[in-house]
Amino acid sequence: MRIDVLGVGFDDVTVEQAVLRACEIIELADGQNRYVATPNPEIVWMAHRNEPLATAINRAWLVLPDGIGVVIGARILGTPLRGGRVPGIDFASALFEKLAESGKSVFLLGAKPGVASLAGQNLAEKYPGLRIAGALDGYFTENEPIIGQINASRPDLLLVCLGAPKQEQWMAENSERLDVALSAGLGGALDVFAGNAKRAPVFFRRTGLEWFYRLLCEPRRIKRSLRLPLFVLAVVWSRIRGRHGKAYCF
Repeated sequence: MRIDVLGVGFDDVTVEQAVLRACEIIELADGQNRYVATPNPEIVWMAHRNEPLATAINRAWLVLPDGIGVVIGARILGTPLRGGRVPGIDFASALFEKLAESGKSVFLLGAKPGVASLAGQNLAEKYPGLRIAGALDGYFTENEPIIGQINASRPDLLLVCLGAPKQEQWMAENSERLDVALSAGLGGALDVFAGNAKRAPVFFRRTGLEWFYRLLCEPRRIKRSLRLPLFVLAVVWSRIRGRHGKAYCF
């Protein structure tokens, strides 16, 4: 069952439950590619106004609430996400730890030239046993060579860090052609793993103010941050009009 927030259905899971499900799918390796979406309030707002994006997210095998605003929105709508916020980067980090225990591999796709490779080096050092199957930047125009390289390396996990809405639509459009058990869209995570960007201090993360910390560090994000109050207003208006959140199956 999923919880609807402005047309995007979220799985009500904790980080630990999400990682357990991901490990089960990777171990299953049944020849199908499934993908994970990690929408924050900004992406939900974009999907609210972009039907193809909403469809791509809702087709995901697992949809995680990456943002305290999503959790608050679900609560306002009367269908709380009891698992709480599930940051994509926390999900990936915990998954890497599990994959490293069994020598599984990950392919890194996205960011500027050189970033994915550096991220791979850092991840290999941090999680001994995790194999880096390959790394490619996000500056490509043709899918065929990219998919060919990914499939040739036969990774267990593919990180797609192309930013929204590109990464969600890319995974949805190419899912059936990828020879990977699981893909996950993680936005700017590769810059963090590469050490080019820092996460907010623990205080900001625990209080749900990570977005505010990023805004303080990068004032140019102000235009993007304006989508947060628009998201909240849309949720409140939906509640007023009686369009409460709902639980449904995908």
